Amino acid sequence: MTIREPVISHVDRGVSAPPIPARRRKRGPGFDDGLMGVALLAGPANIIMELARPGVGYGVKESRVASGRADLHPVKRARTTFTYLAVAGRGSEEQKKAYRRAVNKSHAQVYSTPDSPVEYNAFNKDLQLWVAACLYKGGVDIARVFIGEADDETADRHYQESAALATTLQVPLEMWPADRAAFDKYWQESLDKVHIDDTIREYLYPFAVSRLRGVRLPVRVQRAHEEFNLLITTGFLPQRFRDEMKLEWNADKQRKFDKLMARIRFVNNLTPKFIREFPFNLLLRDLDWRMRTGRPLV
Repeated sequence: MTIREPVISHVDRGVSAPPIPARRRKRGPGFDDGLMGVALLAGPANIIMELARPGVGYGVKESRVASGRADLHPVKRARTTFTYLAVAGRGSEEQKKAYRRAVNKSHAQVYSTPDSPVEYNAFNKDLQLWVAACLYKGGVDIARVFIGEADDETADRHYQESAALATTLQVPLEMWPADRAAFDKYWQESLDKVHIDDTIREYLYPFAVSRLRGVRLPVRVQRAHEEFNLLITTGFLPQRFRDEMKLEWNADKQRKFDKLMARIRFVNNLTPKFIREFPFNLLLRDLDWRMRTGRPLV
């Protein structure tokens, strides 16, 4: 039986937070308001959403590009992903072309074999569109928690600008849903293709708790670290993905999540903008340096 979620707005997939003062609700949903740093909080949830499509999940898990695997090289993988977001959102055409070539070189090695449980190819435009859609949704959710609802004009502008998340790779512009209503329809229909089996669930759980690879902590410290990160990750996931990951969520956890986000929002608002934008404000400089010196971009 097909499980469907209720139709939800593109700015409401179950992520909530204490009400934002009315004077701030008209600000935009992008990262230009110093949300780049706190956007990292939703990173693990976004990884889970992306890999919830079996073609993406197994494509990443079975990737032959060991240097780009998040389970083996989490720091490098994070740099690559965040640089992609920076390039798609603020990069020049030269930077976009260079990064597209570098990513394509890695993607050329990502395709299924006869032994793979599902068929996949990193150049599949449908799967690339799904990944871009997850990145857009994650950005909107972060803005919703830390800024509040955007007015329609700002939200429409941000949505159109977000097409670059898809077109920076192989996805043609015409595949990006025409407007936010079309995106909501695409998202709802795409949920029918979401499925996390035991293999991918086991692969994803360390991301959900931000488990530190190769780092041994005292048992109590490790437990507290994982519980803290699991609350954040689960809080940023819509219920459908929580169910697929078999992650418990209830009203008490929602209250804890709301209070935690309110505290982080308060601190973030007091932090200088150049710190709030870290590490995105350095990634384009790093990319330029890598391009000048001939170093690998991904």
